[in-house]
Amino acid sequence: MTTHVVVGAGPVGLAVAEHLRERGDDVAVVARHLTDKLPDGAEHRRIDVTDAALAKSAFEDADVVYHCAQPPYDLWPELFPDLTRGIVEGVEATGARLVVAENLYMYGDVDDRITEDLPYAATGPNGRTRARCARLVLDAHDEGRIEATIGRASDFFGPRVRNSAVGERVFGEAVEGKRAQVLGKPKLPHTYSYVPDFARALVFLGAQDEALGEAWHVPNPETVSTRRFVDLVYDAAGFDPDAPRILSLSGPLLTLGGVVSSSLDGLVNSPPLKEFIEQRYAFEAPYIVDDSKFRSTFDDAVPPTPLETAIEATVAWYRDQRPATGPIHIETGEEQPFEASSSSQ
Repeated sequence: MTTHVVVGAGPVGLAVAEHLRERGDDVAVVARHLTDKLPDGAEHRRIDVTDAALAKSAFEDADVVYHCAQPPYDLWPELFPDLTRGIVEGVEATGARLVVAENLYMYGDVDDRITEDLPYAATGPNGRTRARCARLVLDAHDEGRIEATIGRASDFFGPRVRNSAVGERVFGEAVEGKRAQVLGKPKLPHTYSYVPDFARALVFLGAQDEALGEAWHVPNPETVSTRRFVDLVYDAAGFDPDAPRILSLSGPLLTLGGVVSSSLDGLVNSPPLKEFIEQRYAFEAPYIVDDSKFRSTFDDAVPPTPLETAIEATVAWYRDQRPATGPIHIETGEEQPFEASSSSQ
């Protein structure tokens, strides 16, 4: 039986582990601190894979390793390359196949549909770091050191996704009957990725020889405007159809230093706003991800969940997390294999 090792216990890592366990596969999750319960039957390995020797021990029985981990957002330039390098060297030492979960930051500001053949033109520190990590993986594959493939997704939503542009500030507010706080211009189209679909696509890529040595944009639900996305969330939550739904944070409400008016103090230090400072271009112009390469190459083998269905499932998950009384407990949802402060993706 194939043994799968998932690095990272945040929303993506746990979704990958869940999908593998549903198929009946052997799964181990590598994380020093879990942010949620592991799927039944999954093993927990408390190992720091930034150390290549320790990574080797974590992957010694693995056929496929899924890199779904990330350091705290504000420490990406300092920590992410070493994390990726440790995983690559651990995979190289064991002969496992590597599947990497990535976002789209490496492309930078794009004025057209986002395709895999775009140059890595990011100018911000985290975008450049993502580009560097992608090159570490693909160079190791091209040099014959490892077998690797990369799956890329846009802004996340889904179960366990708290710290994203449409996490607590949209789904969390909706189930509380409050207005959503969205970034940028909500009238513009923006592709959002459903985490369970991302997980299924990553597992699929890991089994395809044809996927090796390349990056793939995973299949996404239909792209709609952020305003339409929010409307679907609030409809699913049973929100008053005549009540205002959106507070948009854009333009004069923000500064490059992240200092905003006191009325927005609750959002000042949240990961979505910190992320927006560097990635604001993604929310102030159309942001449409082209996944046709994946769909055409693999004949729609991993169809995305319809948008309304995915939103309804996410609303249901958020509602389940709310206690009947008392304060709301918010988990960080990091994709961390090591001890660190909270982060987002």
